[in-house]
Amino acid sequence: MFMYNFYMKVIYKLFTDHPKSQGESYFQHMVCAATYGFKMILSGIAVIIHSIFPFIFKTTASDCAKEINLEIEQRNKS
Repeated sequence: MFMYNFYMKVIYKLFTDHPKSQGESYFQHMVCAATYGFKMILSGIAVIIHSIFPFIFKTTASDCAKEINLEIEQRNKS
């Protein structure tokens, strides 16, 4: 039973230390990180389309990267 409790605490720490350092719960951090990830995926698709049709999505990926970077910088200041 002691080892079970020990491992559960270790696992709990692995999943909560980083979000806690950002002032978030595990689920708040998961939603935020997943949102950034989906934005990046959509930007990647836009870039692929842009590579074929250079007149479409001219600044979409760079605009998205700037937006994500700004959001992260603002989160780190608070």
